This record gives sequence, structure tokens and C-alpha cells, in this order.
Amino acid sequence: MHYHHCRRSVLTGLIIAGLAAFPATTLSAETLKWAHVYEVSHPNHKWAEWAAEEIETRTDGRYEIDVFPASSLGKQADIDEGLTLGTVDIVYTGVQFAGRDYADLGLLGAPYVFRDLDHWKAVRDSKLFESIAEGYQDKTGHHIAALNYYGSRHTTSNKRIETPADMKDLKIRVPNAPLYMMFPEAQGANAVPIAFEEVYLALQQGVVDAQENPLPTIKSMKFHEVQDYLIMTGHITDSLVTIVSGNVWSGLSDKDKAIFNEVLTEAAEGVTADIEKSEQELVDYFKGEGLEVIEVDREPFRENVLPLLQDGSQDWSADTFDALQEVK
Repeated sequence: MHYHHCRRSVLTGLIIAGLAAFPATTLSAETLKWAHVYEVSHPNHKWAEWAAEEIETRTDGRYEIDVFPASSLGKQADIDEGLTLGTVDIVYTGVQFAGRDYADLGLLGAPYVFRDLDHWKAVRDSKLFESIAEGYQDKTGHHIAALNYYGSRHTTSNKRIETPADMKDLKIRVPNAPLYMMFPEAQGANAVPIAFEEVYLALQQGVVDAQENPLPTIKSMKFHEVQDYLIMTGHITDSLVTIVSGNVWSGLSDKDKAIFNEVLTEAAEGVTADIEKSEQELVDYFKGEGLEVIEVDREPFRENVLPLLQDGSQDWSADTFDALQEVK
């Protein structure tokens, strides 16, 4: 028995020595799964595919990444859970979702916490965001590699809205989550949670007079067909984090960690630029479709919301809120 055992290990040694002569790519590359809920036409998917190729190239084939779009590995809640279960290795997830595990991250999805997209970019590049990401990693074990712009949420309505007073008693559909309900309720509107797929009909039938969403969503759901006004409230600057599971992250060499961070950050910049460009084009598209676009002064809307973000009713830290406001 012993003799056979020894022979086998000598053989194994020879085989391994032989393999060393081949380039690294023929050795078993580790294959990772990147899952997300966005359609293949979305910039999120295009840049995930780009990042997968870049990581493979820059790690000399040590890591291959398969991207699974359009909820093919499950809904958002499923793939988020998959990070911990080990069935998924990389995901995009909204800051509100990730914020359930770490409240300071959820703060980034609150209404009017950002003055505008430039403020958002400054926060993205700040030491503050780095420390929020570290706090999330300490809590969950998972690594946030990048922050991706998802779009600004604006309001559409069949009633002209120029000031917060115009929103008093307005029946407006919002997703059924506290941070989404906060903006209209702060203006005295009547926030009505209705399932996403039922919103078109609710607007058409006058169950509600208004709704709010990012511009690409307004177009893809054809809400502009059943609304008269687009009000540029820009009340939530929405973003997604790119998360690498703790299991994968802890197994990466320092060199590969740097490569993953670098590539995923570049991909997020690509996503951000694409979304920004499409938003500019969509305003003109909606005008062409007959919507009246109203550029409101956002300050009074924002002033109604800010006290609610600081009244202690939320779980994020007051210090983080203050620090975020101070980022220039």
C-alpha cells in the first residue's frame, strides 16, 4: 500500500512540474459569478462584461468572471443573499438595499442628501465614502469596490408643479419604502404605494396623478404617455454599489485586490458617464413627446426634507450625515 501511495505522489509531482511549463491560463483559473437584475441593454451590464474581460486580462487569467444579467440568478434579495451563501461572487445592489445591513450606507439613498451630481461625485471620491465602505465590510464581511450612478429620480404629473405648495394633497405613487415616501410627504403630498407593474394603469385611470422615477425608467415604462408634466425635482440621486463577496475578497492576493478595485472603479465610471449622457438626451426626448418640462428651484423642496433626515428617526449616524453635507 505504502509503495503505491509513494509512487502516486511522485507521479503527481512530475505532472505538476510539467504543467508549470504551460502559461498560467491553462491552470485552473478561478471562475466567479457576477449576478445582477438589469437588462442586457443597460450600461450596468455592458460595463460588467467589460470589467470581466479586463480582470481576466490584468490577472493573467487567474480569474474568469461570468456575468448573469436580468435576474437570471434571482431577484435582488436572492443575489444579495447569494453573496453570503457563496452562490454568487459579485453583485450590483442599490444603496438602500445594502443599507439594511449598514445604515450609514443607506443614507446615500435618502432624498436631497446630495445637492446635485457634482456633490455625489465628490462624496464618491472622498475619504468619507471609503470609511462607510469599510464600516459595511466590518459588519458584513463583503467588500464594496465601487459606487455607480443609477440616475436621478424626477417627478411626472398631470398637475403643474412649480413649488412645494403645488404638491399639497397630490396623489403620487412611490415605491413602498420609507426613504421613497419621505420626499412627497415632506411637501404635503399624499404618497400612495402601488406595485411597479400597476403604475401605468393607475396613472391612466387617475387613481394617482403623479409618480417619480429615474428618466430611463419613465421612458421604458411609457409613463410619459399618461402624464403631462416632467418636473425636474432630482430628489434622490440614486446609486448602486459593486460588491465582491467576503469569501472571494479574503482569498485575493494584495496585487489582485488592487486589480479588482481598479477595474471595478473604472467600470463604475463608465456606467456613471453613460447614465449621465442618457439623462441629458431623455429630457429632449420627453419634450419631443409633448411633455412640458419644468425646471424647479430645488432648494425649497430640499428645505422641507432636510429636517426629517436629522430628527433621529433614522438609523444612520448624525456625524456621517454632517460629514456628507460638508464634502465639497
